[in-house]
This record gives sequence, C-alpha cells and structure tokens, in this order.
Amino acid sequence: MAKLVVHQDKIPNAQELMKICPFGAMEEVNGKVEITAACRMCRLCVKKGPKGAVEYIDDEKEPQIDKSAWKGLAVYVDHVDGVIHPVTYELLGKAKEMAEVSDQPVYALFLGSGIRDKSEEILHYGADKVFVYDDPALDRFKIEPYTAAFADFIEKIKPSSILVGATTVGRQLAPRVAARVRTGLTADCTILEMDKNTDLSQIRPAFGGNIMAHIKTPNHRPQMATVRYKIMNAPNRQKDAYGEIIDCTIDPAKLKTNVDVLDIAKKPKEQFIENADVLVVAGRGLKKEEDLKMLQELADELGGQVACTRPMVEAGFMDAKYQIGLSGRTVRPKLIITCGVSGAIQFVAGMNHSDNIFAINKDPKAPIFKTANYCMIGDLYEVIPQLIAKIKEKKGA
Repeated sequence: MAKLVVHQDKIPNAQELMKICPFGAMEEVNGKVEITAACRMCRLCVKKGPKGAVEYIDDEKEPQIDKSAWKGLAVYVDHVDGVIHPVTYELLGKAKEMAEVSDQPVYALFLGSGIRDKSEEILHYGADKVFVYDDPALDRFKIEPYTAAFADFIEKIKPSSILVGATTVGRQLAPRVAARVRTGLTADCTILEMDKNTDLSQIRPAFGGNIMAHIKTPNHRPQMATVRYKIMNAPNRQKDAYGEIIDCTIDPAKLKTNVDVLDIAKKPKEQFIENADVLVVAGRGLKKEEDLKMLQELADELGGQVACTRPMVEAGFMDAKYQIGLSGRTVRPKLIITCGVSGAIQFVAGMNHSDNIFAINKDPKAPIFKTANYCMIGDLYEVIPQLIAKIKEKKGA
C-alpha cells in the first residue's frame, strides 16, 4: 500500500513545509510533522518540499502475468437473428491492422442459435478463426447464458485483447464479461493502438471531452474495450474467404437463465442518423422550434435527415435519438451541414470523421470552423433559404 514517510531531520522549517499541502493534511505534534487522514496523496510535499523531507513509498507489488499464454485479438460478433451489425466489420478491420503490429491472429466470437451458416461471411473480412457457439439456449440475447459462453471462450482460447461494439447488446455484455473474468474494460474508445508486446493502448475522451485519457493494462489479460459504430474504418469485403470456422460446445448447465423471454415485439423500422449519408444539424443558433422546418426542407432537398446538438435536446426541440456527440450518437455521413453549431469538443468528437463538413455560423471565431472542410460566415436565417433556392434551381435545370 502506498504511503508517505516524513524524515524529520531533513525539515529546515516545519511551517513552510506544512503550507505546501493544499488539503491541510500536515500538522506539527510535539515538534514533529505528521501527515493526517486528510491526505489525498497528491505528493506536492514530495515535489515542492525540501529534498528528502517527505518520501513516497509504494510497496504494493503489481501482479505479474505470462503474456505468452495469451495470444490473439478477438472481436465479438454483434447480430440480431444472424444479421451482423456493421460495427463488427469495423472492429475486424482494426483488429487485423493491430495484429500485423503484434504478430497475432484475429478471432471472431459468434454466439447464437442457427447461425452456423452465417459465420462464413466473417471470413471475408479478415478473421483467421471464427469460434461459433450455436445453441438453442442462445437463440435470443439473455445476459446470463451469453456471459457464460463468452467466458468459456476466454478460458479456452485466452485471447490477449477483446473488442466489442458499443451497441445496446455490447454495452450490457462487455462489462459483465469483464467482471466475470476479473479484468478491466475501457468504454467508448476512439483510438486503439497495439504495441509489439501485445499491450493495447486504449484512448478515449474523458472529463466531458476536455482531455484524451490514454489507458493501458499491461498486467492483466484479456484487455477489453468497446468502440462505437462509425469510429473505425470497415475493410473491403474480400472475394475469397480465408480462415476456419470452429464449432464450440459448452456445458448446457452453464447456459441456464433466470429470465424467461415471453414475447418479442418488433419495433417499426425507423431511420437512424448513423445511417444517413447527409445530415443537417441544428445548433444553438436556431431561435425557435418552428425554424426546424427550414432545416428539414434543406435535408429533404438533399435526401438527408435533420440532427441536432445537446442544447436542442435540452430545450425540447428534438428527441435525444437525433443528438450527435459524446452523450449522443456518433455519425459518419458523406456530407454534414452544421447550422448555428458552435463546435464544442463533445459535439465534434461525434462527427469529425464525416467525409465533408460544411459549417454555417455568424461567429468567425466559432470552434467548428477548425474542424469544417467548408466554412461560411453568416446568419443561418439568410444562408439556408438561399441554399435551398439554389438547390431547387439546379434540380429544375
């Protein structure tokens, strides 16, 4: 356990040393400086105090792990009734890229029922081996049997790293599995890098997007991370399938669940902003909810959808499912037009991989202009009607 040791003989002035502590965690007792329970281990007394007066000692030993026993980058195949979610292909592409650095194989884990014939498609995207748990008990996503099968895969194969899509299922499954196998999990990573020694660098926004946290877990395996859809680049589908499909079995007793699915009601199909090729985004510069009709008209002319920033949701102008950003959705359209959007880092993190970013803002110093490919300084109430008129004119021609 880490602790601070005070060397009294190296303190020339006790009062000066005690002033350094921002928490007032030092006091003088019988002529000796002592550290109280108010200490937060900030170690300013070590850095700024007299040399050698306060010493930081960490006698806690880091657990050691045999990294050679863990090999391979595994990707969880997210699907509904065998229809694979596109985030799976994005993660396979990233895993293949990192595998070349660390000389590791790429695995895919496919859990479900009646999915054996669907697994070959994964081999067209770079997986060296697809481990298939095809069992009637896995017909629908239920957290207990899925966790058991996932943990069984980890225990038998021992992959060094595991990537899971940050979908509705992935967000439930990944933390449960991490807890089961007693390892860590980094959520919503935006950058992943692999060292030659198989250590995974997991980078994600933190503190509201104000900093980028760089996380490593060198003393634990497997390393686990979730990644949002549209963050990574999906590889091109290869004409030929390479790799092999491995059928896996698990003790049926482990797949028991305390939850019974009585019925499944399908939701009506809706258009998600993540799948739109064109987005028109409403920002704080929009004055009234009625003005969304103007943005909707522009989106309709371009065959796109209207999205928004967080202030629009908080004002009740639009539903949260249309929000872009760290607390909303990540998008990657071919064209995104921001209207009156300032460009806070939390918003930019959710759309900065768009192919073309066109920004309209009357503030020439708006942060969004640093990200945009095309910048237009002007009032959106003057610019958008002219833009709509020009589009209609071109269509008429």
